[in-house]
Amino acid sequence: MRDRASQLELARSKSGECACGNLRKAARAVTQVYDEVLRPTGLRVTQFGILGTTMAMEPVTVTRLADSTVTDRTTLTRNLKLLEKRGLIRVQMGNDRREREVTLTAQGREALASGLPLWQKAQTRVVQGLGEERWNALREGLSAVVSLARAT
Repeated sequence: MRDRASQLELARSKSGECACGNLRKAARAVTQVYDEVLRPTGLRVTQFGILGTTMAMEPVTVTRLADSTVTDRTTLTRNLKLLEKRGLIRVQMGNDRREREVTLTAQGREALASGLPLWQKAQTRVVQGLGEERWNALREGLSAVVSLARAT
């Protein structure tokens, strides 16, 4: 029993050091900033990001899009269905019949273009709040975290 109590005390003392917990907390906080600013578009920042990544890579397979956005396929598929229902993307059979390809519709391009100034407002708020130097260091650090996670 004493060993269990000491493990629980250790867990309590280390709870604020958890890399995953701290990264997720920061991600939720920043997501709230972008979602609030993007609210007039009816898009969440995750959906806005999917549109932007799709445009940059299109036509893009669902697998490549999931890999690029570091999103599991189930979550991505759920978001793609919402975007397709709104007429912002088209998902169709690719050259390889086992794969589906994603492209933006004209309405999706318009949504991305009209949301960009709002996204820029949120981006500026975050970058200025951190300061350019801290933002650049954070961006490099986050990139390293993604690489580390992919290597395991």
